Amino acid sequence: MTVAQPATRSRLCFAGVGWIGRNRLEAIERSGAAEVAAICDPALDGCLDSFDELVELDLDGVVIATPSALHAEQAIAALDRGLAVFCQKPLALDAPAARRVVDAARAADRLLMVDLSYRWTEAARRARDEVTGGGVGDVYAAELAFHNAYGPDKPWFYDRDLSGGGCVIDLGVHLIDLALWTLGFPAVRSVASHLHGDGVEDYASAELVLEGGAVVRLACSWRLHAGRDCVLEASFYGTRGGVAFRNVGGSFYNFVAERYEGTQTRVLTEPPDEWSGRAAVEWARGVAAGERFDAAVEECIAVHDAIDRIYGERR
Repeated sequence: MTVAQPATRSRLCFAGVGWIGRNRLEAIERSGAAEVAAICDPALDGCLDSFDELVELDLDGVVIATPSALHAEQAIAALDRGLAVFCQKPLALDAPAARRVVDAARAADRLLMVDLSYRWTEAARRARDEVTGGGVGDVYAAELAFHNAYGPDKPWFYDRDLSGGGCVIDLGVHLIDLALWTLGFPAVRSVASHLHGDGVEDYASAELVLEGGAVVRLACSWRLHAGRDCVLEASFYGTRGGVAFRNVGGSFYNFVAERYEGTQTRVLTEPPDEWSGRAAVEWARGVAAGERFDAAVEECIAVHDAIDRIYGERR
């Protein structure tokens, strides 16, 4: 089967090509939507050392996969120079900074997307369709968890000034996004949370009460003795049934969506699903097509606001 290529190919640069950055670069390159025009990573030979030097090149967009504390500053610098931006999560270390990035994208009229990658799995999308289509009735409860049996392998993750926090801003950001995205981004009325760990937290639980009364409970952790590599799941319960997105066998990559009625389970979708670079490819195709600011990115501000409220005075 021949895949149609875009009429033009965008010229993109990549800031940070560790595991995630390299994965997104390779996915975009395979798609044919863009030319990899430049790379900035001080840890690698043969790459540009300066982000400022990078964004001065004749380019269409930049993919940012640097330490979290750099995201907002680098995204704004790129947008101010007229470049589209695809940024690893988190977009910023707090909600005010996230708003500044979104405002910069709006002012520049450039496409800004954040790599909230689990939205782009087929399983999460099928679960959301069940909710938005009314299949489970009125949702009154959601339970989400993301437990990682390992901790991050780079020292900056454990420095609050560089990371913004621990497992909440690293893993919990996905849970909050999945919950609010699935439910249509209702306002968050109240937040209660508990964080465990010295320095940055390695375990957290939180309860969010949403406009309309739905209660969202979430938990996330680094280095939990989970008996597997990873636990990642999001379940939604309504007046006519339930639906869940969950990983299979401890995998970080394989997911199913399931529909529940009483004691009955029906599988909606299951692996394989090549999803990990899907958001980056969609953004690159949008840049190639000349797409401009998309107001949907404002949803990231609501996600960061919930994270700030989970952290509360701890920050």
